[in-house]
Amino acid sequence: MARILITEDEDSLRIFVARALRLDGHETVEAADGAAGLEALGTGGFDLLLSDIRMPVMDGIELAHKASNAYPGLKILLMTGYAEQRERADDLATKIVDVVSKPFTLPDIRSAVAHALAA
Repeated sequence: MARILITEDEDSLRIFVARALRLDGHETVEAADGAAGLEALGTGGFDLLLSDIRMPVMDGIELAHKASNAYPGLKILLMTGYAEQRERADDLATKIVDVVSKPFTLPDIRSAVAHALAA
């Protein structure tokens, strides 16, 4: 299966998503903000970056830009609960697969991840 980096500052949501993706057979690595996520990406071998847009230290937009530049083959899927944040991701249209709106259900995120990995 895939190796997925999940960057999300809300602990309960990050743990929920990681657990769900592990049940699908994926390996997950977790980071609580974009800076920690960028550092984790440096360990290599990721198939997908699943990141919240709104986070402290470094937001998901900046993380997506840096990740895309450093790892051009990396698939990126963003999450947000804020409509204006989704619009901020428009300049990433060629770098990301999609933006998932929060709140989402377990089937929603599993389907979005499967779609992103297949893209």
